[in-house]
Amino acid sequence: MNSRTIILSLAIITAGLVSCKEAPAPEPYGAIPTPQQVEWQKMEMNMFVHFGPNTFTGREWGLGTEAEDIFNPTALDCNQWASTAKAAGFKGIIITGKHHDGFCLWPNPMSTHTVAASPWKDGKGDVLKELSDACRKQGLKFGVYISPWDRNDPHYGTPEYNDVYVKTLQDVHGGKYGDVFEQCFDGANGEGPNGKKQVYDWPLFHKTVLDLHPMAIMFSDVGPGCRWVGNERGVAGRTNWSTLNTEGFTPGAGSPPTDTLNSGNVHGNFWIPAETDVSIRPGWFWRESENGRVKSVNDLLGIYYTSVGRNSLLLLNVPPDTTGCLHPVDSARMIEFKGALDEIFKEDLADGAKVNASSSRGRGFAARNILDGNYDSYWAAPDGTFEATLTFALKGKKTLNRVLLQEYVPLGQRVKSFTVEVASPDGTWNPVAEETTIGYKRIVLIEKVTTDKVRVTVKAYAPPVLNGFGLFMDTIYDRP
Repeated sequence: MNSRTIILSLAIITAGLVSCKEAPAPEPYGAIPTPQQVEWQKMEMNMFVHFGPNTFTGREWGLGTEAEDIFNPTALDCNQWASTAKAAGFKGIIITGKHHDGFCLWPNPMSTHTVAASPWKDGKGDVLKELSDACRKQGLKFGVYISPWDRNDPHYGTPEYNDVYVKTLQDVHGGKYGDVFEQCFDGANGEGPNGKKQVYDWPLFHKTVLDLHPMAIMFSDVGPGCRWVGNERGVAGRTNWSTLNTEGFTPGAGSPPTDTLNSGNVHGNFWIPAETDVSIRPGWFWRESENGRVKSVNDLLGIYYTSVGRNSLLLLNVPPDTTGCLHPVDSARMIEFKGALDEIFKEDLADGAKVNASSSRGRGFAARNILDGNYDSYWAAPDGTFEATLTFALKGKKTLNRVLLQEYVPLGQRVKSFTVEVASPDGTWNPVAEETTIGYKRIVLIEKVTTDKVRVTVKAYAPPVLNGFGLFMDTIYDRP
């Protein structure tokens, strides 16, 4: 073999090795989530539990002057709450450990307005302990809402109260209830017993929680872990960025405008995804007069599509009644809701499809990754590519009216708009949807169509990265 042949052979071998080498992963774009924020969003649906003196008085906001003996559930069963939540497909439960009235559902040593002063279990009960134990038993995560506003504590409205509140947080997060996956703060800031309002020390409150539970997601109007969606109707923005600018804003009266909370900020400085909180009833606390006004399955499906289906997490409030159990109407509705979701999403019509991309980053980031069901496996466009098309050839003709898309958000939220088209029998492409953001998950509702090909075109601020796609036929939800 002469030297020229040897050189040529080495060149061919080298080229082969280079072509087999996996392309580098895309660089992260903009603000990105922490690993715990990603895991939080994967939960998709959690249950909220409003419970306390208001359950017995019928008020939404207690006065703080209610006698402790009003709290006396006759058959409190946190195992019923947790087993119902589990059966309904929820991944965690957040309870109002302390609402604005200041009453604590655990024997808080910083307060006399607690279950310890109630007749329930002769003052020896602890709702947080019972619920955290029930959550662990069912494999659910446990979270707490501890309102900083306190209409009972005599220190409220003085510098001393911030220390009282910190010690309250320390008591809850100190370990006796296990891991706390989310701490909900409320920006409500009304008058206390002395007629004064409190100047909250938010940095101190945040530090207190993170010192004890560094993995906890903290909710408020401005995060830092997740943000209020800006309404209590269950509707996230049709455009919904998980990024938010928070400079100059605070929870409560100092929060960003509600339309900003609803949609986020494109190119926002911080990753603060939306949490959509809504009650299964007209009110947040149980009232007998609302037993006939529990949201229908159709209502709940609509909320699912405008929360989880719009890059948000759904926090559905299901309040226990005066017995301390979820009312039969509420619990039955949750199970019916789960059954409807299972029916709608039981068959992915994209299964077995073949997908081609107008461009691909290379080995390891092929278009087929978008269909493999592995969250951390994704298709990615090459550097410098800001628009790309994915064409899905289905296994025969399919009738569908739902399109699901997911971005691989650990690398940031990139897509600014996308279109969905379906092929006609003559091969022409017909547009069926034109939307803006995708984020963690986007479910697009379209009119029923029958086709064997679907095409998605995305435009992005950085090379697009998608890790999920699905097609479904919903015969249950009746859009108003």
